[in-house]
Amino acid sequence: MRKFAPVDFTRVSLTGAFWRERLDTVLTRTIPSQYEKLGSSGILESLLLLDPPPPLRIPRGPTGHTHQVFWDSDIGKWIEAAGYALRHRRDQDIEAKVDDIVDKLAAAQMDDGYLNLWYQGHEIENRWTNLRDRHELYNAGHLLEGAIAYFQATGRRKFLDVMERYLDHIRTTFGTGPGQRRGYCGHQEIEIALVKLYRLTGEKKQLDLAAYFINERGRQPHYFDIEAVARGDRPEDYHFYKSGNHQYSQSHKPVREQDKVVGHAVRAMYMYTAMADLAAELGDAELKRACEVLWNDVTSTRMYVTGGFGPSASNEGFTTDYDLPNDTAYAETCASVAMIFWAQRMLNLDLDGKYADIMELALFNGALSGLSRDGEHYFYENKLESDGTHQRWDWHPCPCCTMNVSRLVASVGGYFYSVGENVVAMHLYGGNSATLDMGGRKVRIEETSNYPWSGNIRISIDPEGEGVFDLKLRIPGWARGAKASLNGTPVDVAAGTRSGYLTMTRDWRKGDVVELDLPMHPQRIFANPKVKMDQDKVTLRRGPLVYCLEQVDNPVPVPEIVLPRMAEIAARERKDLFDGITVLEAEGKTLAKDDWNGDLYRTSPPTPQPVTLTAVPYYVWANRELGPMAVWIREN
Repeated sequence: MRKFAPVDFTRVSLTGAFWRERLDTVLTRTIPSQYEKLGSSGILESLLLLDPPPPLRIPRGPTGHTHQVFWDSDIGKWIEAAGYALRHRRDQDIEAKVDDIVDKLAAAQMDDGYLNLWYQGHEIENRWTNLRDRHELYNAGHLLEGAIAYFQATGRRKFLDVMERYLDHIRTTFGTGPGQRRGYCGHQEIEIALVKLYRLTGEKKQLDLAAYFINERGRQPHYFDIEAVARGDRPEDYHFYKSGNHQYSQSHKPVREQDKVVGHAVRAMYMYTAMADLAAELGDAELKRACEVLWNDVTSTRMYVTGGFGPSASNEGFTTDYDLPNDTAYAETCASVAMIFWAQRMLNLDLDGKYADIMELALFNGALSGLSRDGEHYFYENKLESDGTHQRWDWHPCPCCTMNVSRLVASVGGYFYSVGENVVAMHLYGGNSATLDMGGRKVRIEETSNYPWSGNIRISIDPEGEGVFDLKLRIPGWARGAKASLNGTPVDVAAGTRSGYLTMTRDWRKGDVVELDLPMHPQRIFANPKVKMDQDKVTLRRGPLVYCLEQVDNPVPVPEIVLPRMAEIAARERKDLFDGITVLEAEGKTLAKDDWNGDLYRTSPPTPQPVTLTAVPYYVWANRELGPMAVWIREN
């Protein structure tokens, strides 16, 4: 069913300043500093399986839960990010650190293949008794993704061998056969990893196990209730249990019957990613249809303008349609990262620009805001409005977002291109050179631009030999009046664009050059009136970037700034900020305070005063001094 395949990030060299800077920061600062935090937080110590176990670093909460049960996943994600980094440049120190972790994991693995540091160190007798909360399979999935990435970077199989032994144990434990548990994880993830392993090895048993976990989800009687009773708990005492409903883990009904995006946002996006993967690999039209229904639901009723997802801290996820508060927004970094995963899978099923638009939105805004400019501070929650108290942290009791954003940036080149039968599709821009394989024929592409600051894009084509193929260039939904030329001759963009892609068919020759002009006029964005929080407000966008007001750039308190409907918005390059960014400026208004003579009330309205407002890209906020911030601005 898949029509296109993404081009591996190792085939794409990032040359543009924007992504080159982010990538270099992650490689040189983020990944090394994360290893140090894994050590100081006690996560690496858990590899030793000390007897007796040391006191908990993270105390149990009211439900008896400690985040330490997830530590394996943090190790796996760090190794995955490190593996991606090593494919950019080899680093003996990083490799030695990974090898040391792998040796400890191998030593810890039980004779039957089981590997979970929490259970082995604290309560081995209870393994596989609480899939709903303890996430052994989620941990296994992230370890597996780390093993795959490290094998691909170095060719070393030790970690992959460890994980394949563990998978044999899992495959024996779970399934529909006699004596097997008909379970699945409370936190979806292993399904994505299994599809990756299938694509690496071609072993269908890996794909079959992923399909089992997806197909079994939501079957009645509900497995989470069965296991709760078996361990002596009452299902109705579960803190997310509502009328027998398991929406929190998207297991309230079989996945093909789900038509509403509910529950924990990251779990949802991971599951939809796996569903799209399986739809592609198995040609499953029902899974594809379910993904399309869920996609339309979340993007039309439950998505922040920044590409953030999940407004609620209580369930780290979704509530009701159009409930998108700004000052209490959760919008977990991991959820935007997971949306990028899902969008890429959907894009490669159909090459519909609506998927690429959301992939780019979440990438440049919802996800990238989670990592500081220095590469060592993070956001777990990405608010759209702050009174100045919301600030970045250098670590977190649940550090999932730290490695999620680093593994994304380290592999971001893999989201730029896809190839199909005699087709090359370019989804993202930003300066790169790529060597693509089209059925054994090499095609070298060099894209030169200052994207996302400029929409002037130059693409040179250098194919190996002769032959006709399609070049499909994404025309973003925000780009009004896009222009293109081939070797200096204008191309009719409107006539040649379908589903968000301009198609150019040609017997391409060395020296062919396409020039693309994507106008980046500042735009006002308004929310559906059903989003009550954003009524009578506006936000600003230029190109793929959503903007916000930060106090440090504005002369009056941010909440007091009003943007008139007819005010002209100007884009201005600021080389003195963040190595060069484009800000937006406009003549706004504020209300005078010094003419009230101490009165609390009066019969005449406040006097408006002019004020110049300055907006910066949302992804750079909270990298300077603390102060209020707002994405949505009052308008009149």
